[in-house]
Amino acid sequence: MTRFDQSQLKPADIHPALLGSLRPPSGVTPLNFSPGPTSLAAEVQAGIKALFDAERMCSMYLSHRSPEFLDILASVVQRCRTAMSIPDQYEILFMHGGGHGQFAAVPLNLCPKGDEKATYLVNGTWSKRALSDASKYCRPIVVSSENKDGTFTHNPSFENLDPESKYVYLCSNETVNGIELHQLPKLGIKAPLVVDASSDFSTKPIDWVGCNVGVLYACASKNIGHPGLTLCVIRRDLLGTPSQLCPGVLCYTTNAREGNLWNTIATFNVEVVNIYMQWMIAEGGVQEMERRAIAKSAMLYNLIDKSEGFYSTPIADPSIRSRMNIPFDVDGGDEESTRNFLIQGWEQGIVGLRTLTPFGVGKYLRASLYNGVSMDQVEVLGAFMADFMKTCRTQHSAA
Repeated sequence: MTRFDQSQLKPADIHPALLGSLRPPSGVTPLNFSPGPTSLAAEVQAGIKALFDAERMCSMYLSHRSPEFLDILASVVQRCRTAMSIPDQYEILFMHGGGHGQFAAVPLNLCPKGDEKATYLVNGTWSKRALSDASKYCRPIVVSSENKDGTFTHNPSFENLDPESKYVYLCSNETVNGIELHQLPKLGIKAPLVVDASSDFSTKPIDWVGCNVGVLYACASKNIGHPGLTLCVIRRDLLGTPSQLCPGVLCYTTNAREGNLWNTIATFNVEVVNIYMQWMIAEGGVQEMERRAIAKSAMLYNLIDKSEGFYSTPIADPSIRSRMNIPFDVDGGDEESTRNFLIQGWEQGIVGLRTLTPFGVGKYLRASLYNGVSMDQVEVLGAFMADFMKTCRTQHSAA
């Protein structure tokens, strides 16, 4: 049995599905399971389309200081606060730079001298990358669960953390590795918790006060909008003492003082988040989003676990398996089976299971089940996986 290695393919042999194409054959409706950006719910997409049909000027080209946009901004702040039960002692900011911008923004805002200690709980690719950037602006204390082979299959210990830390940083859902904290931990030290919730924000409730959340940020392109906007929630007592090196575009204090208008905010993106939050509240709120996330992920994990090894996932512990991103291999990672799986899925509109990333192409495919992915779409994927397994086993038996 051979492992899938795309680097060995000749350019003429590479099928669009193996290049991560998200455009299936003409006439086939795409079902997007990409790790992000990803599709929005159909109702949200319809709401976005209506923005261009409205009598008023579309927010894509509204001045960010116009009264029309200020109404939109006030609305989205209130809807975010309502949808996620964000207490009044937190500011809600909409910032530029994505998650990578926040990797630097967090220490630049919370470690004004640049040599303060900050604990980084590393449980996957993104928390490891955040640590790399933060090391330029603070003195990280690293608590890592990385295995000797470079993989991550469990969380690091949350016990006996350095009480002198200015903050404790974690990523609540590691998209690459398939590890999720279904509830934020209570760490037992005074240091505030800083959370990269880019891929799971709005999919489960957050205990803001009980878990001592100081900063939480989420890129919009997974669950609340599209690329170009990062929602940042900051407890107000942490404002006021940024590093002198912190640029204004990353400064929480500056952006909070100026009411999100220090520079030109991403006006259209903000209104998309507003539409999303309106939809989410109407659908039943964050509790309903969590119920759907549990149901969708359970459907695929059950299929994988009952496949007798034909499909496998690297995370054995069900209590930390990601509901958002499900890594799995096909036929033990067999090269031909993986190729056929991707191509046949692509021909049926199932796309996004393997996309090109900065981290290369690994053993595992990934099915990402963000809020915009419906239960019906997951059922289609599950049926395809079951049929493919049955066909492969029949072929193996005949051989």
